[in-house]
Amino acid sequence: MNKKEARLRRARKTRARIAELKVARLTVFRSNTHIYAQVISDCGSKVLASASTVEPTVRGQVANGGNVAAATAVGKLIGERAVAAGVQSVAFDRAGFQYHGRIKALAEAARESGLKF
Repeated sequence: MNKKEARLRRARKTRARIAELKVARLTVFRSNTHIYAQVISDCGSKVLASASTVEPTVRGQVANGGNVAAATAVGKLIGERAVAAGVQSVAFDRAGFQYHGRIKALAEAARESGLKF
C-alpha cells in the first residue's frame, strides 16, 4: 500500500462515519500547489459552496497557492460562502490528510468565519 492508497483508505472510513451523521460536510483537498474546499449537502450529491486558490479573487490576495496564508484565505472564503448558502454546521472531512499545517489553517479560518464543526 503506497501513501496515496493509505490516505484514500482513511478518507473512506471518515466519509462513512460522516454519512451516518446526516450533516453537510466540508471537504478539503490539497495538492503541492493549491488547496480546494467544498461544502457538500448531507445527501452527498450537491455542492453548496466552494473555494480554492485557483480562483482569481484568491490569487490576487496570495502570491503562492500552496502555503498556510493561502489556506487561511480559502478557509475564510468558504466559511463566508457556506453561511451565505444557509449552512451553519458541517462535519470536517479532511480526506485522509493530517490535521496539520494548511489543513489546520483552513479549518480554523472557516471556524472564525462562522461555521461550526
